[in-house]
Amino acid sequence: MLKAFSTAATGMDAQQTMIDTIANNLANVNTNGFKRNHVNFQDLLYLKMRESDREVATGVTAPSGLEVGSGVRVASTTRIFTVGDVESTGNDLDVAIQGDGFFKVTMPDGEERYTRDGAFQKDANGLLVTASGYQISPGITVPEDATMVDIASDGTVSVQTPAGNQVIGTLEMYRFANPSGLSAEGGNLYRETEASGSAIAGKAGEGGYGSILSKYLEKSNVHMVTELVNLINAQRGYEINSRTIRTGDNILRQLSELVR
Repeated sequence: MLKAFSTAATGMDAQQTMIDTIANNLANVNTNGFKRNHVNFQDLLYLKMRESDREVATGVTAPSGLEVGSGVRVASTTRIFTVGDVESTGNDLDVAIQGDGFFKVTMPDGEERYTRDGAFQKDANGLLVTASGYQISPGITVPEDATMVDIASDGTVSVQTPAGNQVIGTLEMYRFANPSGLSAEGGNLYRETEASGSAIAGKAGEGGYGSILSKYLEKSNVHMVTELVNLINAQRGYEINSRTIRTGDNILRQLSELVR
């Protein structure tokens, strides 16, 4: 069997992964705080039929060798954490991070997750929670008689009540040495891993942490035109690899006809 069959098959499989990744990026084009994924490819092992440093004559070394590749594989997917566009909502509890950083979320089982989705709400007890109902950490409780909530650029949360203005807490920011190493858990949440490093707490707007923009939401950083161009490239790559298989099939068919 021609080696081109298995080599082209790896190319088709890699391009299929590329298409799946692009499809997920496009599906989340309107997801708050979503960060697009980028696929990284690597070539596979090579069959070395002749080494490049082989001596072809006394004192003469071949300037190049003879090697045939085995195809391609998907090495990894990298999440691109560039800041997305912001959209004004007018909602007092909506916030967008302008720069580096995450909000910390406490799950029902006590585990910690991190998010850039600032579409916060109040639960029945007045606690600030995510759209899915998970508590923001550290917890902030909005009084029942609060008529207005104000979130400053440094994360300070204050409210206006009949008794006057008062500060009720601060939205802390968290950073990671390698945010691409975070594990995406769905629901706009990320989990800390060994690859990401430990979360480093800080104050919004200071020491490299992003500032907070109140009454805005950060949208997805997916650019539809870029993704559609990548989709076309992946589709053409898939077609070319399938054509390689058809070409190999034609060669084998012609060889089989020679013995008839």
